[in-house]
Amino acid sequence: MAGMENKTNGSVEAKPKVENGQLPDPADWAVTDVVNYFKAAGFEEQATAFQDQEIDGKSLLLMTRNDVLTGLSIKLGPALKIYEYHVKPLQTQHLKSNANAS
Repeated sequence: MAGMENKTNGSVEAKPKVENGQLPDPADWAVTDVVNYFKAAGFEEQATAFQDQEIDGKSLLLMTRNDVLTGLSIKLGPALKIYEYHVKPLQTQHLKSNANAS
């Protein structure tokens, strides 16, 4: 098994590490990190949609509600929860942490 230097190899070990009680900036996540994040959040089945669409952290932060509901080909119920409880808060957290950094 390869080391974790190259996260794009689909290594299952590439999980976002928690730093200071917070996840690292999603902008730095590879596709595998995004998939593992949603699997850990209980969206095992839907996580593959992020893999299929090659959604990495930067893409995740750019997603609109409509992208999540229609662009991923996942059922509406889970898609709404994924957007409201995960994508939107991650985007908000990203904006706040970047605003504080400058």
